[in-house]
Formats: sequence, structure tokens, C-alpha cells
Amino acid sequence: MTDPIADYLTRVRNALMTHHRIVEIPSSKLKKRITEILYEQGYIDKYKFDDEAGPQGVIKVALKYDSNNDPVIKEISRVSTPGIRRYVSVDEMPRVINGLGIAIISTSKGVMTDKQAKQNNVGGEVLCQVY
Repeated sequence: MTDPIADYLTRVRNALMTHHRIVEIPSSKLKKRITEILYEQGYIDKYKFDDEAGPQGVIKVALKYDSNNDPVIKEISRVSTPGIRRYVSVDEMPRVINGLGIAIISTSKGVMTDKQAKQNNVGGEVLCQVY
């Protein structure tokens, strides 16, 4: 697999389109942090890290739906790819749907949202956008 983050986002996107409640994703430190950010921002219901399942462990994510059974995540997309990396400074930080969505940024101080990166005055690689 050349792009594990794109695989993570695709698994979540496919599970949302078919209205699954839980999706299992192969684990890594970066994927765990992305999952924690999605939970903190209210895009997913719950998550569980199962480090004993399989060779690298599994992340079990409980997806969140509103009262009309529509997914809370309307779109989740990869920005920086292995072929074209997208780095931004603090001044160039993207605003997703005029601040209603989030961008997940990989910085020198760890993986965080665009708002947290602005507060910490750091730039980095834009991994994905969620709204």
C-alpha cells in the first residue's frame, strides 16, 4: 500500500456511504492520532484501539449519524498525496468551508487541526480536510 492515509479515509468514506455503524482500519500512530482528532471534533461517535488484533493492530471506529440517519461527515478528502505534497505556513493555513470544517495538519509539534496549528504558530503538511 503506497498511501495508508488515503486508505484510512477511503474506508471511512465507503462505510459512511453504505451506512455502516462500525469500520475497522489497520492501525498506525498517525491513523490513531487522526482518529483522536475526529473524535475530539465530534465527527465520530467512539473509537477503540485493539493492538492485539492482527500483526499491526486495528482501529475500530463507530461512525456518527444525525437524527435523519445522514452521516455527520459530509466529505473527507486527502489533500497532500505521496506524489504531490502540500505544505503550508501559518499565514497560508486553509479554511475549510469558511471555518465550519477542519483541516488535519502534520506539524513538527505533532498532528493537529488547522486551528490548533494557528494557535501554536506552526505550519506543516495538510493531510486531509473534513466537513
